[in-house]
Amino acid sequence: MDNPGASILSALGGGSGVNFIQLADDLADATYAFQRDRLQRQAEDLEARISAAALIRSAVTDLASALGDRIRNGDLAPRASIGDSSVARVSTTPGVTPSGSFSLEVTQLAAAQTLVSREYASADALVGEGTLTIRFGTVDGATFTEDTDNAALDIAVGADDTLADVAARITGSSGGRLSAYVATGTGGAQLVIKGEEGAASGFVLEPASAAVPPASVEGDLEYLAWSPASDAGELRATARDALFELDTVARSSSSNRVTGLPGGMVLDLTATNSGAPTTISFANDPGAITSVMTDFTAALNDIVELLADNASIDGGTLGSDAGARELRRDLQGLTSRVVMPNAAEGEPRTLSDLGLSINRDGTFRLDTERLSATLEASPEGAAAMFTTGLFGVFGTMDKLARENSLRSDPGSLGGSLVRFERLVERNEERLARIDEQQSALRERLTRSFVRSETRIAASQSTLAFLRQQFQQPDN
Repeated sequence: MDNPGASILSALGGGSGVNFIQLADDLADATYAFQRDRLQRQAEDLEARISAAALIRSAVTDLASALGDRIRNGDLAPRASIGDSSVARVSTTPGVTPSGSFSLEVTQLAAAQTLVSREYASADALVGEGTLTIRFGTVDGATFTEDTDNAALDIAVGADDTLADVAARITGSSGGRLSAYVATGTGGAQLVIKGEEGAASGFVLEPASAAVPPASVEGDLEYLAWSPASDAGELRATARDALFELDTVARSSSSNRVTGLPGGMVLDLTATNSGAPTTISFANDPGAITSVMTDFTAALNDIVELLADNASIDGGTLGSDAGARELRRDLQGLTSRVVMPNAAEGEPRTLSDLGLSINRDGTFRLDTERLSATLEASPEGAAAMFTTGLFGVFGTMDKLARENSLRSDPGSLGGSLVRFERLVERNEERLARIDEQQSALRERLTRSFVRSETRIAASQSTLAFLRQQFQQPDN
């Protein structure tokens, strides 16, 4: 910071021989050095506390998040098996635990309509100017019933548009409802149009030619017209729904991927098995639960280690922090916490039922014998503890993470972070005030020294004059 008065002292020539500029700076610094050092040490301590609290809080939050991801990704879902794997692939909705067995008989697969136009000379053949309207609905024999909820597609065709141009425009403007391409075979080029699966996804082509009069010949847009009543072999596949029976209950689906089934089951139908039902069954995977509990125990011990390193009661960075103490208490009571309050008598209710145990030093260990006994006695009850609902292992850890991150609670790590951040702000404000006070003191001292230097300079000038007078020879 510039020192006011420095230019004046320089102009005076430093008559006293004392560097008053440096003296003013040193005196101002020395006056506030103790306060500044104390506040800077406090700032470093607060930053260390913020870093430690954020690190521990993040570890708890990350554990809950990782546990939720493993459940949602289906790592713990019961494994499905199907007697005839050619009929369907079976999966489950993440976070849902289906059980039991089901019979499945598929009598019809869903299909998409496929339409192949009459031949053109080439993919570059002009199709004729006009508007090609494509309507969607159900094709049944020679009848078409429009689905008015499925908006028709109007495609403008220019005089210079080729068959390839029309194919690209159909695909690009249909919003995924249609795909089209030009296939060149032995008879010439033909426009191939495919729709989506499902009976209601059929379609008809209604061109409005700009030619006068229009004619159903190559080069005129009317040549592309198609309806089931006028079909002359262009229809190669009819749109239809999948038909199947699940536990003898007749069902239909517009797609071969069937959702909304009991227990979150998802079916991808791949073949029919009329008259020969197959069986779908689900079984829990004890190995997956053991793997998760092993990883869960290790992650908990990582948090315990962080607390030991940063929140030791013997002088750690967070040794006296209320949020760290509260988290330690939460962890110490974790094994006995009831995570399944609605569990039936004899079913697993606590994390200790899943083998989680706590040692005398506060670390965790996995009692594999206890876990194995639970998995053998109540495999479904154990599996039910791994869902994304309010209760269970994830629900418990998610609640613990949220409670310890709550910034409005002074007794949580989140509350500790708020307190430390406010103290940092106060520290910064105090340091700013010290800077102002030190600057003001420096200015006052400099002004005082300017006055002193002025007087010294005047005295030295008078002394020099007197010396000169006394040194003159007597007349």
